[in-house]
Amino acid sequence: MAPKPKEKAKASAAAAAPVISIEDLFTSLNRHIQRSEYEQAVKVSDQILAAAPGDEDAIRCKVVALVKADSIEEALVAIKDSSKKGSLDLSFFKGYCLYRQNKLEEALESLKGQEGSTESMLLESQILYRIGKMGASVDIYQKLPKSTIDSLEINLVAGLVSAGRSSEVQGTLDALRVKATSSFELAYNTACSLIEREKYKDAEQLLLSARRIGQETLMEENLADDDVEIELAPIAVQIAYVQQILGNTQEAVASYTDLVKRNLADESSLAVAVNNLIALKGPKDVSDGLRKLDKLIEKSDGPEKFQLARGLDLKLSQKQREAIYTNRVLLLLHSNKMDQARELVGALPGMFPGSLMPVLLQAAVHVRENKAAKAEEILGQYADKFPDRSKVILLARAQVAAAAGHPQIAADSLAKIPDIQHKPATVSTIVSLKERAGDTDGADDVFDSAIKWWSNAMTEDNKLNTIMQEAAAFKLRHGKKEEAARLYEQLVKSHGSIEALVGLIQTAAHADIEKAEAYEKQLTPLLGLKAIDVDNLEKTSGAKQAEKGPNAGATETYEGKCKDKAKKKRKRKPKYPKGFDPANPGPPPDPERWLPKRERSSYRPKRKDKRAAQIRGSQGAVAKEAASSSDTKSNQPANPKGASQNAVQSKASSKSSRKKSRK
Repeated sequence: MAPKPKEKAKASAAAAAPVISIEDLFTSLNRHIQRSEYEQAVKVSDQILAAAPGDEDAIRCKVVALVKADSIEEALVAIKDSSKKGSLDLSFFKGYCLYRQNKLEEALESLKGQEGSTESMLLESQILYRIGKMGASVDIYQKLPKSTIDSLEINLVAGLVSAGRSSEVQGTLDALRVKATSSFELAYNTACSLIEREKYKDAEQLLLSARRIGQETLMEENLADDDVEIELAPIAVQIAYVQQILGNTQEAVASYTDLVKRNLADESSLAVAVNNLIALKGPKDVSDGLRKLDKLIEKSDGPEKFQLARGLDLKLSQKQREAIYTNRVLLLLHSNKMDQARELVGALPGMFPGSLMPVLLQAAVHVRENKAAKAEEILGQYADKFPDRSKVILLARAQVAAAAGHPQIAADSLAKIPDIQHKPATVSTIVSLKERAGDTDGADDVFDSAIKWWSNAMTEDNKLNTIMQEAAAFKLRHGKKEEAARLYEQLVKSHGSIEALVGLIQTAAHADIEKAEAYEKQLTPLLGLKAIDVDNLEKTSGAKQAEKGPNAGATETYEGKCKDKAKKKRKRKPKYPKGFDPANPGPPPDPERWLPKRERSSYRPKRKDKRAAQIRGSQGAVAKEAASSSDTKSNQPANPKGASQNAVQSKASSKSSRKKSRK
C-alpha cells in the first residue's frame, strides 16, 4: 500500500535533517550544566536517551538537572523508569528527592545499603536531624572523615546543640582545632550552645562578634545591603532573644518590631521574631497577635488539619513549631474563641506525639470552660500512662485541683512526685492541703515520712531541723502533746534550738512539771526579773491595762533613758502680720467674717413693699395708670423681634427677682 503524501513528506524531512552524534550531544549537555541551564540539560539528556537508551551518564545527568530545577516529582518518575529498564542504582538520588518532599522515613529506607559513601552519610545525618534524632545525627557526623568535608564543624556543632549536648561543643572545637570565631555561622552555633547552658552574657558577646564577622564576610562577596541583612537575620533574632532573657524587654521588643516591619529576613527568622514578640506582649493586644499568627498557620486538606505557611514546617524545628501553635491556642483562649481553640488543640497530639504541651493545652481549655474535673481526669490519665514524664503534668493537676477547691486531689498529685516529695515547701503545701480537706491523720503521716527520709538523707543541706520543728508545732496544735514533746526534746538534744526548748517547756508543762522545770533552767534569765516574788505576784489583782499607742509595752528603764535624752524644745516667737502691733491689737476681728452674709447672726433680710400692689377704690375698679398703659400697648404694632426681646428680658428680670428673694 502506498504511503500517504503527508507521511512521505515527514520521512523525507527526517532524512534531510543532519544526525547529531552522541559526543556532540554530551558536549552540549555539559555546556548547559556549566551555565546552570537545567531545563535545556533535561532536553539534551532526552535526546541522548532517545539515541542510546539506557545510557547511565545521561540518566544521571537528567535526574540531577531535574533536582537542580526543583522538579522533584519528575526526578522521582525518571528514577522509577530507569530502575525498570536497567540495573542502575539511584538510591541516593531517590533518598534525596524524598528528603526534599519531607518523606523522611521513606528517604531513610531508600538509603539502606548506601552507608559507606560520604554523601549517603551526610544525607542520612540530615534526615535524622530533621526527624529529631539528634544523637544519631551527631554520631554519623563524628564518623565522617574531617579532611574531605568543608565546614564540617558548623553542622556538627548545630547537631550537638539540638541533641542537648551543648556541654560537648567546646571540647569538639578544641579537638578539631577550630576557633568559634573562624566563621559567622560557627560563631552563631557556638553562641546557641552558650544559650543552652544559660551563659547569656557570653552568648550575647559572641553573637555581636558573629554579626560583625558576617557583615565583613558578606560585604567582601559584594552582596547588596538588603541581602546582607537577610543573611544575618537569624543572628539579629537570637540577639533579641538574649536581650529578652536578660530582662531588657524594651530593646527586645524594638528589635523584633524592626525585623517584622522591615521584612528583611528569611521566612523562618521572621516567624520566630513574630512568635517571640507575641510572647513578650502577652494578652495586651490579642487581636493583633492572632492576626499575625494567622498568616503563619493555615488549614490543610491532608491528614494534618493544620500546617505552617510558606514551607515553614520544613524550616523550623519541632520545638519552634510547637511554640507557635501553643501561643495561638493561648491567644484564642484569651479572646474567648473556644471553638477554634478546641479544634486546634484536638489536632496537636497527632502533630507532636511525644510532647507534653498538647495535654496541658487540653486541660487549659477545659479549665476555661469551667470543667476542672475533666481537666484533672485528663492529666491524671496521662500521668498514670507515662509515669517517667509525669512531673509537669502532676504539678499542673495539683494547681488545677487546688484552684477548683479539691484539696485532696491536689495533695495526692504532689505526693506522687518523688523528686520534690520531701522538700520543705512541698511538705508544707501537702500538709496545708490535707488540713483543708480535713485529713489530719494524713497530714501527720506526711510529716512522719519526711522526718524519716531526712534522717537517712546524706546531704550537706539537711532540712531535718526545719521539718521536725514544723512537725512538732503541728502535733501540738492538734493535741498530740507527747509526740510533740518527743520531737522538741530531740531538737534540743541534737541542735540546741531555743525555739525547740521553749516549745518543749510549754508541751511538758501539761504532763510532766518536773521535766518542764528542769528544761526551764536552761533558758537564759531575763534582766530585771530576779527580784520578782512570784507568790505575791499571783495574789495581786492582775496587771494594769497596757497603754495603747506606739510606746505601749515599754519598760520604765527605757522610758527613763528616753526622758534623759529628750532635748528641750526651743520657744519660737510668733510671727505677726506686717504693720501689726501686738501691744495695741485693736478690736478683735469678726469671727463670722468668712461666712456668707445670709448665714451670719447679724443678717436681716429685706422686706418686700406690698403697698405698691394695693389698689384703692370700689370692687372691680381699675387704676388709671394701668388703664392708660394698656391703651398705649394696644395701639403699638406687633413686632416679633420686639416680642422676643421682651420675653428674654422678662426671664432675666425673673431671675434677678429670685436672686433677691434668696438674699
